[in-house]
This record gives sequence, C-alpha cells and structure tokens, in this order.
Amino acid sequence: MTDAVTKNIPWIRFPKRTSPYIFALYMATIMAFLMSLVITLAEFGMGPHYMENVMNAYQIAMPAAFVCILVVRPVVIRLVGLTVHGH
Repeated sequence: MTDAVTKNIPWIRFPKRTSPYIFALYMATIMAFLMSLVITLAEFGMGPHYMENVMNAYQIAMPAAFVCILVVRPVVIRLVGLTVHGH
C-alpha cells in the first residue's frame, strides 16, 4: 500500500491497558480457526461440507480459546521470565 492509501484508512486504537485482551482476541481468533481447520480435516476429511464443519467447530473453539488465553497468559509470562535471560 502507498502512504496515500494507508492515511485514508481509519484505524481504531485502543488504550494500552487493553493490550492483554486485544492480544488474546487476535491469538484466539487465529489459533482457533487454524485448529478447527486441522482437526476437522483429521476427523472428517475433505468433503463437501468441510468448511461448514470447520465453522461449526470454530463457533465453539473461538470463545473457549479466548478464555483459555486470558487464564494461561500470566502463567506463560512467568514461565518465560524464569527461562529467558533479560537484556
């Protein structure tokens, strides 16, 4: 994209304090969709209703992933802090 095009796009910017929630939303959205694709393929194969089955699984997986990420995130941050040297 050119600079002229990107300047015309209205970006919604959230306050910094919402970062953990926005991170969890993006991570849950992407990971739940990818996992729904893979698990549906492994369970049912590639059939005529593949994407319908994926989206049905995704409706359950996305909210569950969002909550799980919110719960697990502090634990993961602590584990990373214990296992990675600081600068």
